[in-house]
Amino acid sequence: MALGILALPSISLGIGLAQPVLAQPAYGSYIGGGLGLGYENQDNGQLDATGVISARYKFLKSPFSARAQVLLDRDSIAVVPTVSYDIPVSWQLEPYIGGGVAFASNGSIIGDKTSFVLQPGVDYAIPNTKLVIFGNALVAFDAYDGGDKDGGTAVSIQTGVGWQF
Repeated sequence: MALGILALPSISLGIGLAQPVLAQPAYGSYIGGGLGLGYENQDNGQLDATGVISARYKFLKSPFSARAQVLLDRDSIAVVPTVSYDIPVSWQLEPYIGGGVAFASNGSIIGDKTSFVLQPGVDYAIPNTKLVIFGNALVAFDAYDGGDKDGGTAVSIQTGVGWQF
């Protein structure tokens, strides 16, 4: 009982000095949209366009980011999660190289099966705004299953604008 009475002032003091904990923003993280270009069918030589949804989560105090892109067109979808190593050149410009996996449906511009992907790219934060311009390439290895392209590499280029959060 006496110990409880002695502990009460220190507990009260600790509660009075406690500061609220606030979540910190992940500077550099964004979600956005844009356009992707690549060859859906390399045999006809026609360049195809897709819509792109792109997201980046920047790990604070680390040169790594988790990224994801979804490539959509009228008859296919591809989901490409990657982890990137970011190289800040300035407060606005950040090139990166990433690796991951492409989960592609038939007719996608990055192949028609699950494959390993390299993703070189760059992010540019527009000063005094929350906007980011992103651009990258996806190189999918062993991306095709069957036919003349069996085991071939697929390449696509994406660009767009993101909103930082």
